[in-house]
Amino acid sequence: MPVTTNTGGNSFLERVYNVSDPEELKHLYDEWADTYDSGVLDPTQDYVAPTFVAQAVVASYGNIENAKILDAGCGTGLSGLPLHKAGARNIDGVDLSEGMLKEARKLGIYTDLATADLSKPIEKPDGSYDIVVCVGTLTHGHVGPRPALQEMARITKQGGVMVSTILDDIWEEHGFAAEVDRLKSEVLVEVVSNESKDYRPGAKVTAKILVLRKK
Repeated sequence: MPVTTNTGGNSFLERVYNVSDPEELKHLYDEWADTYDSGVLDPTQDYVAPTFVAQAVVASYGNIENAKILDAGCGTGLSGLPLHKAGARNIDGVDLSEGMLKEARKLGIYTDLATADLSKPIEKPDGSYDIVVCVGTLTHGHVGPRPALQEMARITKQGGVMVSTILDDIWEEHGFAAEVDRLKSEVLVEVVSNESKDYRPGAKVTAKILVLRKK
């Protein structure tokens, strides 16, 4: 399926959007890790999704100081920083790329960091976390809706929240809308909000900020 999302001229983003093999994706992110932050925070991208996600977490959960949080697809830790600034002090992170995790470790904001392929079952017990966030990972060439959304629900405690970003141009086409409807019909989650935001305004890319609550 051709990728139509604007990459804003970022060559690495172009490459990672167009791979389908997890091993190749891992190597690309290992290669990109040391320049990732400067690339996505550049004005041609202006990647603001992590801030929107942290705001949605606080709005839907409340005080997060004592909440146990999983940053699923944490990358270099850009998604963890605004959570930490909002008061979170117990954040675990998982990512496909050890190179990205190496950068995340430098921040000193994570309790635990480990490699994981989110296109497969997550190796965490049921109800492990109060909050699960997934920023920039449910996307082209990365992780699809199944089993990821159900797995995030499984490891979230009852009453906990899951906050994810999903590009508007793949929400329907890649099956995310249908999977959320399925999880709702099986009374696994309720949709708290699902608002479109300027995800990478520098490249004029919008995404859903999907907030689900575990039933």
